[in-house]
Amino acid sequence: MEAPSPARVRAVSVTFEPGARTAWHTHPLGQTLVVTSGKGLAQSKGGPLREIRAGDTVWIAPGEKHWHGAAPDTAMTHIAIHEALDGSAADWMEQVSDEQYAGKG
Repeated sequence: MEAPSPARVRAVSVTFEPGARTAWHTHPLGQTLVVTSGKGLAQSKGGPLREIRAGDTVWIAPGEKHWHGAAPDTAMTHIAIHEALDGSAADWMEQVSDEQYAGKG
């Protein structure tokens, strides 16, 4: 359930099984990820592949193209916090390739 307007903050707990990841996407007002368990990966377009672990907090700037998900051998859960702008919280794009997921693309 989402809060009614004028509220626009959303917080969602998401669990990724090993190897699972989002597609590339952006958030109009940015996003904060709070990793609550496991180990994962995150990458911004053109940036290095980063390992993220339980206890880490990751900030993604508004409009920054990125993806995130679980490590190949470990599940990962995070709380994703973001705001909607004009009813939209994310702009979903192409899938992350296996090469990109492995840090080779």
